[in-house]
Amino acid sequence: MLILGLDPSLSCTGWGIVRSDGARLSHVAHGQVPTDPKAPMAERLHHLHDAIAAVIGAHSPDRAAVEEVFVNKNPQSTLKLAQARGAVLAACGQASLPVSEHAARLVKKAVVGTGAAEKQQVQAMLKILLPGVKIEGADAADALAVAIADAHLGGR
Repeated sequence: MLILGLDPSLSCTGWGIVRSDGARLSHVAHGQVPTDPKAPMAERLHHLHDAIAAVIGAHSPDRAAVEEVFVNKNPQSTLKLAQARGAVLAACGQASLPVSEHAARLVKKAVVGTGAAEKQQVQAMLKILLPGVKIEGADAADALAVAIADAHLGGR
């Protein structure tokens, strides 16, 4: 089963695909989709949608997983995150891809063993779970963690 993990952000959305074969995981692909901060919002969202739709078209995942929205101290940041999330979810919906949503703490717990794990701990565990893979970018690493967590959680 191919699982697409998504870490939505308006500035740079991460994506990662893992193959889950029982308890065995393997890396398929990963990347990041940055947007131009000077571009109009509609253009940035359109770019995110199209880029994730292209990833889905290129890899044909069986399902997707995305991190749930968390509330920032800054309401504007939360709104921008929600809009970016909507763009990538729309790309999944367009492809009729089932989507699971996971809280950040649950992702960390599934990958590291504790929901209070730091980003460095998650990235260190990714190197163990996906040996030999050179993960470029924190957003792609987070997306791979979402995909791995979804594999462990069975798409709940």
